[in-house]
Amino acid sequence: MEPAVRSRYLPKTSIKGHSQPHAIVLTGALLGCVCLLESVHAQETTRPIILAHYMPWYEAKPAGNRWGWHWTMDHFDPAQRTQGRREVASKYYPLIGPYDSGDADVLEFHLLTMYAAGIDGVIVDWYGLTGFRDYGLLHRNTTSVLQMCERLRMKFVICYEDQTVPALVAGSRLASADRVSHATKEINWLSKHWFRSPSYVRFNKRPVLLSFGHAGLNDDEWRQCLERLDVPVRYYSQDYRRPGATGGFAWPVPQQGLEHTRRFLERSSEWPDAIPVAYPRFDDVYAQGKVNDGYPEIPDGEGETFRWTLDQALRANPRIIQIATWNDWGEGTQIEPSLEFGYRDLAHLRSRLSNQGVTSNVALQLPLWLYRYRKSAGGDLAIANAIADQIRNEELENARDRLSELGFAGTKKQEPRIPPQPNNQFQP
Repeated sequence: MEPAVRSRYLPKTSIKGHSQPHAIVLTGALLGCVCLLESVHAQETTRPIILAHYMPWYEAKPAGNRWGWHWTMDHFDPAQRTQGRREVASKYYPLIGPYDSGDADVLEFHLLTMYAAGIDGVIVDWYGLTGFRDYGLLHRNTTSVLQMCERLRMKFVICYEDQTVPALVAGSRLASADRVSHATKEINWLSKHWFRSPSYVRFNKRPVLLSFGHAGLNDDEWRQCLERLDVPVRYYSQDYRRPGATGGFAWPVPQQGLEHTRRFLERSSEWPDAIPVAYPRFDDVYAQGKVNDGYPEIPDGEGETFRWTLDQALRANPRIIQIATWNDWGEGTQIEPSLEFGYRDLAHLRSRLSNQGVTSNVALQLPLWLYRYRKSAGGDLAIANAIADQIRNEELENARDRLSELGFAGTKKQEPRIPPQPNNQFQP
């Protein structure tokens, strides 16, 4: 089964074979001191909605029955361990280890951690409804993400991977003359199902829809598709504003680096709307995985790339800011907690949104402790669900005390590593 792969950077020929959230910010040097400061979540009059771009494509044992391509790239072997780490297709390593995107415990950990950092929800890659390649698996996982967003009262948006259309044509699953009608049918399915979710982001009653890349429908085909939809959408195309689109959204372009971010902000100021991007780096593993020659690196800069792109995005005062990405481990753009960076970028985001010099790590730790409790042999489902509700409902002292009683609230030495932030002016 061929995996769903981004043609934006990776040519297909190289492949073989739970309502509006209201979070809090914590302070206090001691773990026993949990002090509420203010909400860091999006309010209509205070700041943009922050959404993290989310990949639902990971397959891993034991939750799944195999290690999928996005952990292996048909080169790495996660069954092999070095110093406790599995061999995976990334230069970085998830704090919870490589995981399966269909694991509900993982989804809860991800969303509650986002919530603690001030992220309001997710923009999820969606490859449509066709049972081709691994599209069916991706659809099931995306459904699970939406269900978890509804449960935790977080936001949800679809980014349609319209590169699936030419892939279906090439695979003799779709006639070339039906390209537009196929995309129209899939988006109309969204309008009858997911667009109606209370978690789905809408402006002026119109659901927000993104499409990724430029390898799918062309501009005229997208214009036709938008005209034929049963429900009008607020459509955003990547990097530029297509005819019929509300605006565009930015994305890291490794060949152009931070200059692309600057140019997007300049161009998009003339559009009705735009979605700027914040990202920490671009550092792919494609060359090591023998996929292709890889792409130029956008350096992490000890966190300065994320801080600068986030600052520029906030200055634009948009409706939505997209973080790229939560978990694209293959391209190294993730802000999901890792062994290398800990919670550094999430801590900065929370601090930046609250306008406070927040240094406590407790809010960010609670979802990790809960995740470990759920995965323990003695984890009780009802107790775990109650703790998850406490975290989401901002009853953080109660959640920490309960986890402490269960033996899953860590010591101060186990707090997420958040390196000090340099004061020097970043020069991208």
